[in-house]
Amino acid sequence: MAPRDTTPHRPRPPAGWLRMGLRLPILLFRAGLGPLFGRRLLLLHHVGRLTDLDRRVVLEVVSHDPVNESWIVASGFGARADWYQNLRHQPKTVMQIGNRLHAVTAHFLSPDEGADIMADYAQHHPRTAGRLCAFMGLPSDGSEASCREAGRSIPFVRLDGAYGRHGRGPGQA
Repeated sequence: MAPRDTTPHRPRPPAGWLRMGLRLPILLFRAGLGPLFGRRLLLLHHVGRLTDLDRRVVLEVVSHDPVNESWIVASGFGARADWYQNLRHQPKTVMQIGNRLHAVTAHFLSPDEGADIMADYAQHHPRTAGRLCAFMGLPSDGSEASCREAGRSIPFVRLDGAYGRHGRGPGQA
């Protein structure tokens, strides 16, 4: 007998009118209206691993570290999401916050790092964290332990800016 798949159920990517509605923020970013989203959403450019075509996706910023110029995002559709797979294939890319572009490199975080991130996120955004877990089919009663467990199964990505962490900006010694 084959082993049972214990991976949490991931929702199917949206289709039809829902997909068009969810892609509306991309059009707003392209029209120069990115500042409407503040620092809560970013537009991530990525290259299709099969097509080599430029692709875009709008993602929620889970956390931002301005000192190290890094942003953390999560894949609500799991590790099979196209943008996630594309970043695995080509981790150096560009993202946009407001109307500012940032060269970034994607770093894929461990399940333990994901647990810490989700626990912190749930503390700051309890309702959103609960809805996110429900949407992804992850059990969560709102406790720190259940949020940590949910975070272990969510793929998190840290996007490090070109001048953050180890680099220096132009004109800096």
